[in-house]
Amino acid sequence: MMLDANLRCRCGEVQGQLKDASPRAVNRVVCYCDDCQAFLHYLGRADLLDAHGGTDIVQVAPASLVFRRGMEHIVGLHLTPKGLYRWYAGCCKTPLGNTVSPAVPFVGIVAQVFDAGAEGPDELFGKPTGAIQGKYAIGSAPAGSTGLNVLLLARAIGKVLGWRLRGKAWPHPFFDRTTRAPIRPLTTLSPDERAALRPLCGPRPA
Repeated sequence: MMLDANLRCRCGEVQGQLKDASPRAVNRVVCYCDDCQAFLHYLGRADLLDAHGGTDIVQVAPASLVFRRGMEHIVGLHLTPKGLYRWYAGCCKTPLGNTVSPAVPFVGIVAQVFDAGAEGPDELFGKPTGAIQGKYAIGSAPAGSTGLNVLLLARAIGKVLGWRLRGKAWPHPFFDRTTRAPIRPLTTLSPDERAALRPLCGPRPA
């Protein structure tokens, strides 16, 4: 059975919907990379990081994500000129999605922005299938988060390829289909601005 999930920014100005939020339709991982940590520190949303600096991310097909309200508040960020597109609600600094480019059809959404009810994200998406980039964790790296996780990588690649083959790359919530250009304003941090965020991130002692 297909279940939809609603998502919203902290102040409620931006609201959206994920079509088919079942565990078989998404990929959920915890990422400890310093870029994900830096992004949330930039937004002033370190409250969304776990105790080791991990970000709980639900990867979804672009066509399955629709914003019903508040698109005018959505803005984008590059931590570096060639980094991920990181989208957030400018009204209240809530992260809304990470994307590589239109050529790689996935959107990574922080799990806490979903209206998951008392049961939490596990009820909607199942538990995370794994963790990555544990070398950047704060304190001890969580078990299974370091090294190459072949099964996790294969699952992620399989999802992206499947979404492309099934036509779920478009419409995209953040890019124009004709020009492939971002449809919302985009800022790139300067090298000094990016460097200023590094001391806030792992790896470092707890």
